[in-house]
Amino acid sequence: MRIIFLAAFILPFSCLSQDSLRLSLRQADSLFLKNNLSLLAERFRIVGSQASIIQARLWDNPTISVEANAFNPDKHRVLDVARGGQKIISIEQVLVTAGKRSKQVALATENAHMTEYEFMDLLRVLKFELRSNFFDIYFLQNTLNRYQLQINNLQSTVTAFESQYEKNNVSLREFLRLKALLFQLNNDKTEILFQIAEKEKVLKILLNLDGPLIPIVNEAELNRYDLNGYDAPALGQLALQNRGDVKVTESLTRQAELNYNLQKSLAIPNLRIGATYDQSGSYVNNYTGLTLAADLPLFNKNQGNIKVARSQIDYQKGLQNQKINVVTNEVAAAFQKVQYVENMVHSIDSKFSEQFEQLNKGVVENFQKRNLSLLEFIDLIETYSESIKELNRLKADRVGAYEELNFTVGQELFR
Repeated sequence: MRIIFLAAFILPFSCLSQDSLRLSLRQADSLFLKNNLSLLAERFRIVGSQASIIQARLWDNPTISVEANAFNPDKHRVLDVARGGQKIISIEQVLVTAGKRSKQVALATENAHMTEYEFMDLLRVLKFELRSNFFDIYFLQNTLNRYQLQINNLQSTVTAFESQYEKNNVSLREFLRLKALLFQLNNDKTEILFQIAEKEKVLKILLNLDGPLIPIVNEAELNRYDLNGYDAPALGQLALQNRGDVKVTESLTRQAELNYNLQKSLAIPNLRIGATYDQSGSYVNNYTGLTLAADLPLFNKNQGNIKVARSQIDYQKGLQNQKINVVTNEVAAAFQKVQYVENMVHSIDSKFSEQFEQLNKGVVENFQKRNLSLLEFIDLIETYSESIKELNRLKADRVGAYEELNFTVGQELFR
């Protein structure tokens, strides 16, 4: 059953690979900026926040009121508002004092800036996710290709041994041990396919695409990932200047300060100026008067909201300092990871991979000629397969460490 399942899982991948979309990193970046649904949705938030600035600039609408005589008992008329009747018309306009409107505009403007910073940070996070999955898929596919070559070679050996077993030229133990090795390699291949499928799912969501994808990488271009000229403290300062999440915390502090100023201004009452026309009032007919009104701040001087706004400033400054500490340590840790992985890469003999490939080329042939024992053959196959997997994982870890440094700094350092 397990073998049938493996075949059912692997065959669709081999068929789909013929129609796969081949993408370079630059093409993937371009499609991401164009198609990603999260980025498209976030742009609408920016438009909405900018509209809030327009709203904050608007004056309050004037208020008009009309009072009409419902019934004139002297003339027995309903709604007697003509000459000799009675009506009162009033109009009133609120005059905002203490610069409240300009303070509201400043607060809305800063909130709009924060929305842009949130967009920047979303772009930073999603781009890191895109590149991590892009390179992981590439190196996993490299490992998969090598595994497939090993499986093909081993399959021919197993077929040949099966024929020799039927002729009683080899033992059942040797034949079954080879079949077990083939089964193990197929299992490992399936695990790699599972990993590719999961990462490809994430990549397709980020790019808003359907169908299988094949990342294309010119490995010579990976030499651009180099720490020369960079140090952790300088990169930490660069991160504090570039990162959207840092700018968001700074914006929240500024908004708290702007809100504090606004709350203080709200303690000063607005003025309400107006005019009234009274057709047949008790004073004189066709009376016209001016009105001026304001609330008396005897009890409510907005004391509570002012105190809350003051404490919010201290709260946001505390979060801002915490964010600075977090970002600085993130950059230092990412920088250290790059150093660790580079040390690991440099510790490997540059000829190791080439020598191992040369050794592997003759393994099957030497085994079939009985120049290698079964145990030696199995050991070489297993060692080669594991080494290929680890070498590609190390390459992926190296690129991933540099991309994480880009992510923590908030800037593409290695072009």
